[in-house]
Amino acid sequence: MKKSIVAALLASAALAHAQTPAPTIPSSPAKKELIQKLMVLQQPGVENMARNLVEQPAVAMMQAAGRALQGVPAEKRDATGKTIEAEIKKYVDESVPIVRDRAIKLAPSTIGAAMEEKFTEDELKQLVAWLESPINKKYSQFGPEIQTSFTQKLVAEARPTIEPKIQALEVKVRATLGVPTGDASGAAAPKAATPPKKAASK
Repeated sequence: MKKSIVAALLASAALAHAQTPAPTIPSSPAKKELIQKLMVLQQPGVENMARNLVEQPAVAMMQAAGRALQGVPAEKRDATGKTIEAEIKKYVDESVPIVRDRAIKLAPSTIGAAMEEKFTEDELKQLVAWLESPINKKYSQFGPEIQTSFTQKLVAEARPTIEPKIQALEVKVRATLGVPTGDASGAAAPKAATPPKKAASK
């Protein structure tokens, strides 16, 4: 829930810069205090967005590397995969703190400013009350678990249909680029190495 709120507010902030500014709702010391409180409540969501921003290309790279490993001699495949995994993990470990710190510094002037501009004091009070409510905390606790379970089942259901399409697309792209497609026997590509584990939420 927190992640979705942050994403919506970031989108709102981006649109505010791209479009003709709408009339702003007057500010006040009370509103600024509420905004500061919301920034604290939203910090875990901001940190998660920063981590996802770093990890998305890493996961895509890991998946591409897993497919490309089929062109590596079998006796070198495992060592090569581990080397790639170590390099990607190093990138994630080094990049997450950088992006996270910048996101935390940027949030007040983007998310906070958008919230102060678009929400009334009463609406901010309601938002704070919701974020601090037991039901939201329970949803935040179990929401990711429910989503993960759904995603796993969706992947299991869709994989038999989608995976051959991905492989066929990869062959066509490689052919268009003039890149060798690997083993002509059509042997299945080895599974991609496991992406780096996410750190436990604070």
